[in-house]
Amino acid sequence: MKDLDQEPAPGPTYLVAQRFRYEYTRPVHRLRHRLMVLPPDRHGDQRTLTSRVSASLPAEERRWTDEFGNTAVEFEVPVVESAVEFEARIVVSRDGSEGPFMEAAGWLTDPRLLEPSTLTAPSRSLARVARRLRARAADGLARAEAVSWWTHRALTYERGVTGVHTTATGALELRRGVCQDYAHVMLALCRLVGLPARYVSGHLLGEGGTHAWVEVLLPDPSGSGLAAAFAFDPTHGGRVGAGHVTVATGRDYLDVAPTAGTYVGAAGGRLSATRRMDVLDLDDADRQRSA
Repeated sequence: MKDLDQEPAPGPTYLVAQRFRYEYTRPVHRLRHRLMVLPPDRHGDQRTLTSRVSASLPAEERRWTDEFGNTAVEFEVPVVESAVEFEARIVVSRDGSEGPFMEAAGWLTDPRLLEPSTLTAPSRSLARVARRLRARAADGLARAEAVSWWTHRALTYERGVTGVHTTATGALELRRGVCQDYAHVMLALCRLVGLPARYVSGHLLGEGGTHAWVEVLLPDPSGSGLAAAFAFDPTHGGRVGAGHVTVATGRDYLDVAPTAGTYVGAAGGRLSATRRMDVLDLDDADRQRSA
């Protein structure tokens, strides 16, 4: 459990509640399950007020911070007879600041944000699109906006036609996909046109599952020498708003998958997950922090 013991910001405050249930046809042993569901303490105008994650069975818990600053939690459960549940409850607030937020200048030249990743490897068709977009918009921000808008129009949102291992090229060939696919196509194009960009996993108010979008890193227009992070949601064709809550960032989905794990045994497993994101008023936020 983490409680930062600070007053909520004047902007919206959200409760994010998630539950993951794994069921097995026979007992399994030495289950090691990693969750990446806890937001950073701060990310732009977003801050975490309270975060708790728990297992329904006795388990050893370990936490660490990965190379992108994401918080990973691993539970090791000695024996699972038939089912185990993991639950996370997070309260976050946003102060409603508009525009980009500042990051370390090193992100501007970080090869992880500039070079292709497993799910964003470019194809000839993506390279052709990138050349047109580069010629059309010379300025960094204008180019990022052009890439986001092109991606939004290129795909049609449809569930069930892609999976977690679908590449940007595969999604573009289908011309269909979900938010993860929109993000991968935009990332592939950003990196082809020379824009450092990262995948963002999080939540969007009003949607039933997790959401994905893209942050583009550009030199701070004010000349501070820092990197300015501009967040785009290509699924919806615009900038990220106050209803977005960031959980983790990386090169692509594989860096930020919410759940992953291993176990010893021959049993088959089945995952079910639920998620709820609610807007809280200040009194509700205080009650959640003291619960």
